[in-house]
Amino acid sequence: MSRMVTIKDVAKATGVSPSTVSRVIADNPRISPDTKKKVRKAMKDLGYHTNISARNLVVKSTKAIGVIMPSSADKALQNPFFPEILRGIGSVTHRMKYSVTLSSGQTEEEIYEEVQRMVFGSYVDGVILLYSRLNDRVTNFLIERGFPFVIVGKPYENVNGITHVDNDNFTAGKEITEHLIDQGHEKIAFIGGSKDLFVTIDREAGYEAALQEAGHEVSDSYKIHTEFLKSGGREAVENLMSLKTPPTGIVVSDDLMSVGVLSMLEESGVKVPRDVSLVSFNNVYLSEIILPALTTVDIQIHELGAQSAKALIEKTVNKTEPVKRISIPYEIVYRDSVSRLP
Repeated sequence: MSRMVTIKDVAKATGVSPSTVSRVIADNPRISPDTKKKVRKAMKDLGYHTNISARNLVVKSTKAIGVIMPSSADKALQNPFFPEILRGIGSVTHRMKYSVTLSSGQTEEEIYEEVQRMVFGSYVDGVILLYSRLNDRVTNFLIERGFPFVIVGKPYENVNGITHVDNDNFTAGKEITEHLIDQGHEKIAFIGGSKDLFVTIDREAGYEAALQEAGHEVSDSYKIHTEFLKSGGREAVENLMSLKTPPTGIVVSDDLMSVGVLSMLEESGVKVPRDVSLVSFNNVYLSEIILPALTTVDIQIHELGAQSAKALIEKTVNKTEPVKRISIPYEIVYRDSVSRLP
């Protein structure tokens, strides 16, 4: 068996001191980008990471799991969905005496580097991804390393090979849109978050299926994608309400965006549900305290978190744990944001 590559080997190959190599591994900001690049390339070429991982296999469990936010943690945590899912995760980790490390990167690049540090530094036994997006570097990296992880949402590829916890977002999207159709609405718009997030794709596909089955037109001008934040919702509304035939119903893919949509409609003198009916997803606590209270899909956020933590810990304890798809039931909560069209 070949001997383990050490920090000294990397130092020798790059002509820097072993302490500089250590600082590159710790991502010390004092080290220049060029040096980092050179050292990281040598580490990769020499197979240094592999040996770190091999060494860490003999180290006992860290009793910690990593939780990875989608894009910027700053933005994500403004959405009540994330604190609530963390509460669900925490209810299980607390009981099992595990700690939680939360990603705090602002960009996809920073989050990717953070996950690499968690994995290569053996800071955590496994990670939960709180999103599922197309061609995600983090997911691909975890698969390559064979590192235990669980996705909240539906994996983009290899659905049967990745343990994941989700709702049936397609059927939920269809059902909530059918509720508007049952109330006499035909011109129905969709406001969604990022187009590469699976949850948005599924909910939108359900919305389209409901319209098609009812024989109503699916119009591109009625579909808007924007950030999962209040500001995004405002812009979306301006575009929709200035159309020649504005919609009488709107499906919004997230309660926090609905708050923005509501306030924008108010400012434009459009009353909900008198002039426009609004339905949404997630059932975060905000949805019942705003006026009008939102008709929304309760996806049981706390349970999504608890089940993902449970599944991940099972995987980290038992490497032969089979792949699971855990589907959390949803239900529609009918409140005051929908009216019947005459």
